[in-house]
Amino acid sequence: MPRTPTSPSPGTCPVARTVDIIGDRWSLLIVRDAFDGVRRFGDFLRSLGVARSMLTTRLRALVDAGILSVQPASDGTAYQEYVLTAQGRELFTLIVALRQWGEKYRFARGEAHSTLIDTRTGEPLAELRPSTARGEPVAPEDTRVVRPG
Repeated sequence: MPRTPTSPSPGTCPVARTVDIIGDRWSLLIVRDAFDGVRRFGDFLRSLGVARSMLTTRLRALVDAGILSVQPASDGTAYQEYVLTAQGRELFTLIVALRQWGEKYRFARGEAHSTLIDTRTGEPLAELRPSTARGEPVAPEDTRVVRPG
């Protein structure tokens, strides 16, 4: 979304800068659907149930931010498709983290929900955990933010 004069400045915070681009419901769900193979405007519209104008605005912002690109339809028709860029594909870890948090805290025990599986093994993904460069687990209390200057 474009910044307005009243939008908070992201300053030097990477989280704020990221939320500025993909921190709303519709942008995150568009990215989720793109990972699930949705590529056309009409398919996003049907999948999300969002207003056409909202979808147009969010898709444009994601393209402008370099998360999606617009390409001619892969089937040779006159349609265009929205495809994750390399930058967009790197949001996969974020989408998996949100999914895993939701599976753990937003469903009752035994309540059915979709599951993300590794197509090579047919098994669910391991739980994501932050780790050091050496692979050791890191808890929130083991970290601190170092601001520039």
